[in-house]
Amino acid sequence: MNYEELSTIEKTILKLTYCKGIDLIGKWKIVKFYEKFQAETFFADDVIQIAQIRQYKNLFRASFQAINDDWLQENLQNQQYVTWLSPDYPQELLELPYPPLVIFYAGNLSLLDYPRLAFVGTRQATQYSAQVIQKLLPTIVQRPFVIVSGLAKGVDRMSHEMTIRSGGLTIGVVGCGLDICYPREVLPLFGEMKKNHLVLSEYPQKTPIKKHHFPMRNRIIAGLSKATCVLEAKERSGSLITAQLALDYGKEVFAIPGEILTGQSDGCHRLIQDGAKCVISVQDILEELPNF
Repeated sequence: MNYEELSTIEKTILKLTYCKGIDLIGKWKIVKFYEKFQAETFFADDVIQIAQIRQYKNLFRASFQAINDDWLQENLQNQQYVTWLSPDYPQELLELPYPPLVIFYAGNLSLLDYPRLAFVGTRQATQYSAQVIQKLLPTIVQRPFVIVSGLAKGVDRMSHEMTIRSGGLTIGVVGCGLDICYPREVLPLFGEMKKNHLVLSEYPQKTPIKKHHFPMRNRIIAGLSKATCVLEAKERSGSLITAQLALDYGKEVFAIPGEILTGQSDGCHRLIQDGAKCVISVQDILEELPNF
């Protein structure tokens, strides 16, 4: 997007994206205030009051005052992004309780025009995951579904790579700036997807990985996708967070059963017991998504 063409509130939110001490809920309070009163200028103390910043007032004030318009334009000039007001913003995300206000991207944004299916699972994937993905994904991507995952090791990586090998399209959602590859093991895949597929983040460049970024990333994966398929998830797993979010958003959840001795698939079995559809063939997925 062209910075000069942005609205006042979009420029304010982009500035807040770089500020420390304010969270997403606080930023949405600023948006709602703007929508109600059409404020043209926000000063640091205005934001502190409206966003109800209490613990990090001084940290926020210092970062807010350090970022001027020239600094912001310079730091954004080599980044591609859409705001929640852009016609290119994925409308499914606007249905989330607190959607990303800005999405930074690298690659082909038109992949958001296709129906999307999330494939998620353990980072410690076994050969079983590879065999299941090889069995399911080549057929699914011919429908055509775009496969969404988190560009992590294990099931995520396998899902992206099998999609590409099968001639499909894939979207990766990451929890850091798009100039950072985490984990390093997926660097070739990361580069390929930024060039020929699509990688998304709600964080600007130079934002490092932090623990709380993962559940935030997971809500985007679940929100973007028509359904979420979970493979080799343990009882305590980030993939189960994605699945629960998908259920909360009214999306379909598929779970692939596994062996019962090591606990490697206990999370999938729990999902099935709780009502997720048990998948033993590709048809189990496709028949639940007949209109796509």
